[in-house]
Amino acid sequence: MHEYKKTRLKIARPDARPEVFYSIQGEGKNLGQPSIFVRTSLCNLHCIWCDTDYTWNWKGTRFAHVRDAEPGYEKFDIRKVVAELPVDEVAELVRQYPCKNIVLTGGEPMMQQEGLLALMETLGEGYWFEVETNGTIVPEPAFDARIGQYNVSPKLANSNNPKKLREKPKAYRFFAGSPKAVFKFVIAGQGDMEEVLRLIERYDIPVHQVYLMPEGTSGNSLMEKQQWLVEVCKKYGFHLTSRLHILIYGNKRGV
Repeated sequence: MHEYKKTRLKIARPDARPEVFYSIQGEGKNLGQPSIFVRTSLCNLHCIWCDTDYTWNWKGTRFAHVRDAEPGYEKFDIRKVVAELPVDEVAELVRQYPCKNIVLTGGEPMMQQEGLLALMETLGEGYWFEVETNGTIVPEPAFDARIGQYNVSPKLANSNNPKKLREKPKAYRFFAGSPKAVFKFVIAGQGDMEEVLRLIERYDIPVHQVYLMPEGTSGNSLMEKQQWLVEVCKKYGFHLTSRLHILIYGNKRGV
């Protein structure tokens, strides 16, 4: 493992501590599964409703966010909310928990494939790794070989990202053809479904790999959207997923 000693990872640090925590998977195929989350910093997109905006919304950038109008909200100082840690230190943070299911999340973790591959190699055998990604970056072969599941969340127009940034055909086709990938679409309103159906057809995404999730950061907003989303899932044969961690803990970090 000595070859990885100099490798470093940029990990989110919104509350003075690196965001590596033990909870349950709140979304998608493995809903409810106890998991250790490693939240990387940095993202190549800037979703207007993002609930981990401390991974990309730096001071001096022009990106819009729904919280801009809130009193006291301001962009983040990158020096305060990003921890650049050696891989073996991140591995020790993971090993403190009694769990072998690891969720690599962000931000956009695929921006740090080299560092995350080093982390996976350092942790060794016996761990299961899933990646939460926006689906814009194709994984390198060595990285792909260590991943058990990709939770691909393509961003729609409701994210406020330009189409040329959020929709990368080469990456979408890779994930659509991977048996390791599931697609989780965040639905803010009924109008989003036309866009979702076009993407599914354009990239030949298998129906059994599609999950629809309501956008929301409160139990009430999630429940309201789920009422009509379940009918959409029944019509097309998609899966419905909620945000279980929001329903249990509320809109909090590190849970």
